[in-house]
Amino acid sequence: MLLAQPFWLLLLLPAWWLIWRRRRSDTPLALSSAIDGVTFANWRSRVRKHLFWLPWMAVTCLCFAMTRPQHRWQEEKIKAEALDIVLTMDISLSMLSRDFEPDRLDVAKRVAIDFARKRPYDRIGLVAFAAEAFTQCPLTTDKNVVQGFIRELQVGRLEHGTAIGMGLATAVNRLKDSESPGKIVILITDGENNAGYIAPMKATELAATFGIRVYTVGIGTDGVVMSPEGQNADGSYYFAPRMMNFDTELLVEMAHATQGRFYRAQSEQDLASIYDEIDRLEKTKVEIKTLQRTREYFYWPLVAGLILLLVEFFISRVWMRSVNG
Repeated sequence: MLLAQPFWLLLLLPAWWLIWRRRRSDTPLALSSAIDGVTFANWRSRVRKHLFWLPWMAVTCLCFAMTRPQHRWQEEKIKAEALDIVLTMDISLSMLSRDFEPDRLDVAKRVAIDFARKRPYDRIGLVAFAAEAFTQCPLTTDKNVVQGFIRELQVGRLEHGTAIGMGLATAVNRLKDSESPGKIVILITDGENNAGYIAPMKATELAATFGIRVYTVGIGTDGVVMSPEGQNADGSYYFAPRMMNFDTELLVEMAHATQGRFYRAQSEQDLASIYDEIDRLEKTKVEIKTLQRTREYFYWPLVAGLILLLVEFFISRVWMRSVNG
């Protein structure tokens, strides 16, 4: 609540002083009644005694009305040329390798959730792939939904293998009919293409045809790492040292063919930095128009002040005089 013209409150001091002087100059009206020989102050006299406060309150209300109390708030109209982004994530068995804490997949999920949170106006979808691919979440602006689906990603939902071409082709299928000014795929994998019936470069050609830019990210450290070798009877995985290989040349070629970029993430900090760079490169054009609205409330104290003046006038000039008469 704001006062548009607070200087009107200065009138209160001289107004109260005049009312006080009037109060002192008035001669109290003493009336009494006798019932059964007992004398007591007439109840009308008590009314007159407290009548002094009505003009005080009336003048206070009127001065407050003149200050124009009002409530102001701002409204923002946002016009955004949003991008369509599909996160395409490898959930093959090797994504459980323990060169990240606790493993590659958990780190990839954490960083992807943070990235989605930073893109409030864009539509984001999620594709998962191993030996085959599927859409985990269609394009949506609801970031809570996207983040929930990212958290649900887990190894073992698909046949073991790494079908990079299938993952990209599924993402392209989600984006090909989009009318967004920017269509982007961020593809994260930790291995070589060894499954699927769509070759990675064939999927890349499709992406280029539909104007889709592909950012490829190779996640994992070089050399020997503790990686899953298979499953125990209870469904848990057993691990063994394993030499990890990347088809870096393929990932670089896929990115360059679509005017994207290839990145290598050997730590969680690397991956977070990669997402930050993509966030800077792929800016959403947002136009924000701020509107200021005001609602006036002067009429409430104005009406209250006028009512108090009318009540005071009626009691002191009409009703009390009729009593005296």
